[in-house]
This record gives sequence, structure tokens and C-alpha cells, in this order.
Amino acid sequence: MFGTKVLLATDGSRESGRAARMAAGLANGLGLELHAVYVASIPSVYALSETAILDPEVRERLHDMAEQDARERLDEEAEKIREAGGKVAGAHPRVGRADAEVVRLAEEMGAGLVVLGSRGFGPLRRAAMGSVSLSVVRHAHCPVLVVRGEKDSLPGRILLALDGSKEAHAAARAATEISRATGSELDLVQVLQSGPLPYPHYYTMDKYEADLGRAEGVSRTFLDKQAKRMESDGVTVAGVRVRTGNPDHEVVKLAEELDAGLIMLGSRGLGGVKRALLGSVSDSVARHAHCPVLVVRGADSASR
Repeated sequence: MFGTKVLLATDGSRESGRAARMAAGLANGLGLELHAVYVASIPSVYALSETAILDPEVRERLHDMAEQDARERLDEEAEKIREAGGKVAGAHPRVGRADAEVVRLAEEMGAGLVVLGSRGFGPLRRAAMGSVSLSVVRHAHCPVLVVRGEKDSLPGRILLALDGSKEAHAAARAATEISRATGSELDLVQVLQSGPLPYPHYYTMDKYEADLGRAEGVSRTFLDKQAKRMESDGVTVAGVRVRTGNPDHEVVKLAEELDAGLIMLGSRGLGGVKRALLGSVSDSVARHAHCPVLVVRGADSASR
């Protein structure tokens, strides 16, 4: 599912330090090569003297300075990872816009997973996820793990959100691999989107509740089947749950109730420019969750 390489995007912050610990743990557990990238931005030429600005080679020198800074930062981060018991197979200094360079490098090296940190705010401020994190989640060709909050290692409780789509099936396979590798328990949830009935409406409340009850029964049967399949693959399924409401809200809320250490869910696997059209549920969960979130694309996304 994750190929052979995991790419850690680091910027030296406390949040990226947590991402590094989780990336190292997953790389060790899944038998993947751990690569690290640091993207430095080119200093503004307007910070230089007028004479320096007029130098025709000034931009090239600024680029070289930024690349050297990225190399030095990567050396520092690689040493921290080694001290924590991890091993960095490759260090990749880059210069430019962070999200674009991370996505580009992930595709070039054929990474099967991108890991990066995001600021961990309180409930009302979690929506302010850094633009770099959100952009990578939206545009990367492969699964992306956004590490936020205080949790940065497994085993722990994994909440897997399923909806019957092929993307959710890919997320289930990824969850099975991670659960087996880390010894983490899985909880499965499916959220039936519902809301207050608009009136006047030809449905009676009794019929609405009866239909909702049948839908919940179908969902529970589906989840029980998934749970049995995963247990036959050596995974411990702690529970299955059917919720009604807004899917993103219910997934985030349940993760907090369970004190989950990781949320996993699928996202539509689109190519090129269309990757920007990320499903709103994945987008919202990645923004608001209290813990790390792993967004998994469909099986055909890489080929696109």
C-alpha cells in the first residue's frame, strides 16, 4: 500500500518534530525507507543593497544560500531522528514554495506516504491549519499524514471512517497494514448524513425514522463484514459504530470521545489540477481533528 518510501517534510518546528517521530515509527514498523525534505525560501532581493540588487548573478547566489541553509537544517533534523532510533535513507534540500516542492519531490521519488506536521490548536482554532499542510493534503498523489496535537506515536487507537467507496477501501487496506505493524486497535465508523426534514414534506416522521433505521442496519452489517475481514488479517477491531449527522463533524467528535491516536479516511483520487477538488469531508477532518489524520487516495490516483 505504501510502496517502499516515506517522505517526511520538516521545517525544524516543534510540530515537525512530532511528525518526525511518527514518520520514523511508521517507517520502522512498515519496513520503509525514510526520506526527509526541507524547503528553504529564497530571501527577498529587496533586503539587499541597491548595488547587490543590480548584480546579474544575485538571484543565483540567493538560491545557493537558501539551498545551503536547507542542507544545514536537514543535517540537524537527521541527527534528531537518528538519536530517536530512526534512520534517514535520503536527505533532500529544496528551494521554493514549500507545498509545491514537497508534492513535486514526492512524485519524483515515488513516495508512498508523505508525513508533515501542522499546528495543534484548541477546538475553535484547529480550523486554522497551515496552508502548506492543507495544500499538500489536497495535491499529493499519495496518502498524506498530517501530525497534529500531542500524539506522535503508535500503538494507539485508530479510527477508520468508511463509506463503501473505493477510496475508503484503500484506507481500510492502509489501516490494516498500520494496525498490524504497530499493534494498534481499530475502531470502524460509518456516518449516515442526515439532517432535519424540510417541511412541508411528503415523508411522515415515522417513515423517515423507519428508513433511517433500515439504513443504519445496512451500515452495521457492512461494518461487521469489514471487521471480520480485518480480524482474519490479524487486526484487533475494538468496535464498530454507525453515526448520523454531518460526516466530518461526527468523525472528529468520535475521535475525541475515543481519544484516538490516528484518524484514517479516504479521499477521491484525482489527477493533476483536479486534485484541488478534494472532498470536503477529508478536508474538514484534516482541519479540525485533535490528533493525526491520514488521508488515503484511491488505488488509481498514482497512475493518474
